[in-house]
This record gives sequence, structure tokens and C-alpha cells, in this order.
Amino acid sequence: MTFADKTMPTGSELTVLKNARIVLGDEVVTGHIAVADGRIVAVDTGIAPQAGLDLDGDYLLPGLVDIHTDHFEKHVFPRAHVRWDPFRAAMAHDAQIIGSGITTVFDSLCVGATIKNPERREILAPMIDALEQAQAAGMLRAEHLVHLRCEITDDATIRLTEENIAKEIVRMVSVMEHLPGRRQSKNIEGYIERRMADTGEPRHEAERVTQELLNYSDEVSAKVRPAVVALAHLHKLPLLSHDDTELEHIDEALAEGISVSEFPCTLEAARKARQHGMHAVGGAPNVIRGGSQSGNVAVADLLVEDLVDILASDYVPRSLLDCAFLVAADETLQADLPAAVRMVAKTPAEVAGLSDRGEIAQGKRADLLHVGVHNGHPFVKQAWRAGTRVL
Repeated sequence: MTFADKTMPTGSELTVLKNARIVLGDEVVTGHIAVADGRIVAVDTGIAPQAGLDLDGDYLLPGLVDIHTDHFEKHVFPRAHVRWDPFRAAMAHDAQIIGSGITTVFDSLCVGATIKNPERREILAPMIDALEQAQAAGMLRAEHLVHLRCEITDDATIRLTEENIAKEIVRMVSVMEHLPGRRQSKNIEGYIERRMADTGEPRHEAERVTQELLNYSDEVSAKVRPAVVALAHLHKLPLLSHDDTELEHIDEALAEGISVSEFPCTLEAARKARQHGMHAVGGAPNVIRGGSQSGNVAVADLLVEDLVDILASDYVPRSLLDCAFLVAADETLQADLPAAVRMVAKTPAEVAGLSDRGEIAQGKRADLLHVGVHNGHPFVKQAWRAGTRVL
């Protein structure tokens, strides 16, 4: 629908955003859009025929959709051994999320404990409660949904998943294991050396304890993983496999009906995921840093082979917007700005089952970003969620 269309809605307050470089699904056009009742009702090129908000030739993007950020937990534990009130932490987290241009965020909350983070058993429910309460009170500017990251090596994970998976805010599940020598942490020797330094144990003792840990964790995961997978399917939630490294990890995920490989750690795993039609998620910080912080495959190498469908902020919310422009500016990555924006908006929305958002098109929810660029750095000037300005 264009502005010249006589069927433009009447009786509703119309918001016009004009003089913008509009990033559409497959091109960038100079033009204007109209928003009414929280939806985009018209997109057109050229000069707007009526008054509106002048964006001064800046970019107009769809609001970003982040399907994986661990950042909420960083506000709950702003320093080691300092636990912040989850409600206050949720508001601080939201401010950083919306300031990064993310209008829909899947807060990735750990279900179950790890060796380093036993407190995760205790904080899961309070963190979900805080998000639900703050969102119901209209205190959050981005829309917050929950991605349950289920640690399959903890025998408490089944109970914690059962207690939380039916909550309305929970919309996504992933299965993961953080163990020395497995998936993301392939360097078992490094773990043993760190343990020796931390505990003063001789090598043979550190190796013995590590092997006992792995044996016990394998017994637990053999029960936990199928239970979590079954719960996700029962509740009809998108299910992701975390840190696929070996070809066998892709085989396992496919056998479980998993369609998304989240943060594949090797080129081989990513290639096999693509061959079998799986979506792949790459970490935006990996792209910006020029490689993985844990020594795994560089996401740029995956992008060169068109093996990434979605970019997620992982542990730096701001990285999502930066990464879209960085990828578009790098000719070796073979992705223009519309393609890069699809990876941080439309495709993650579709994978999450949110077909109402993620692109600037007639009928879509008016989640929008007014973005300027200074010396190659994009920054959010204004943001709207469902047509309401939130930044």
C-alpha cells in the first residue's frame, strides 16, 4: 500500500516517518512509511505527500530480534559474589537492550548448574518472575521473552525445566553441556592445568577427578537431554542445539527433531547443519572481535560460506547492531545491508515463530529503529515498539 492509495486507514492516528533510507527485505530505498494502530500501513519511495517526522536521510531499520543474550545474568551478578535484586536488574538490562536497538529479546537463562555457577539453580525462577512482573507493569521498553538454556549435565535441570517451561513468557529452549573436553571447551589439557593451579593437586589427581566428573556427567546427560527435548516438543517450542562441534552432534540434533544449530564451533559441523537444512546461529561478538573467545571457528569464516542465518548478541547486546553494519561493509562476507539486517531481525523472528515482526513491510508490527552512522559506527537515535516510541 502506498500513500496514494485511497484505502489508507482513517479514524486512527497516523505517524509518518519520512526522508529515510529504509532497509527493506532485499533493498535500501529512500522514502517514507506510515504507521497506525501499531502496524506499518504504507511504505513508499520519494517525498512524502504529507507532514511527518523527518529522519534527515538516516537509516530506518526494523527493530532487532535477539534470540540469545546472557546479559540479564550479568546485571543479577554485577560483580563476583554480589547478587543484585532481579527486578532492578531486569530494568537495568532492559535499558541496555533497547539502547542497542533490540526491540524483541530472548533472555537466555540457564537452567541447571555448571561447575563454576551452582547458583543458577536458585536464580532461574526469580529472574523469570522479575521479567514477568516488570513487563506486566509496563516498565520494560523492549519485549522480553525467555530462552531456556538447559544444562544437560545437571540432574536438577529436568525439574527446573518442568517448573518453568509452561510459562507464557518462555518461548524457546536449547540443550547445552559445558564440560572440559566437550563441545565449546575442547581443550581438556587447559582445564586440567587450571585445576592444578587452583587446587594444588598433582597431575594424576587432577586427571582422575576430571575423568570422574566426565563419567558422572555422561550418566546424568543420558537422562536429562531426552527429557528436555521431549518437554520442548510437548510445549511446541523452538529447540536449539548449543555448541555443535562434531559431526555426531548434528546427527544427534537431527534425530531429536532439532532444526537450529546454535553457535556451531567448527566449520565441519556448520557445513553439515546446512546440508541438512538446519538454521545456524552465529555470535555477533565473534565477528566483531575477529574470532572466537574460546578458540573455536571464526563466524566470519562461516559467513564467507553462507553458513550463518542468524546473528545473536550472546554476551554484548550492542554487538548486534554493530555487526549488521560491519558485515554489510565487508565485501568478502558477501552480504549487503538488507541481507545483514535479515540475520538480526527477520530470520530470528521467523525461527522464533514471530511472523508479525522483523521487517519493514505493510502489515508488520511497527518495531522500528532510526539509526545514524558516524565514522562507520551505527547508533540508535529513536526506537519504536508496536508504533509507540520507546527511545
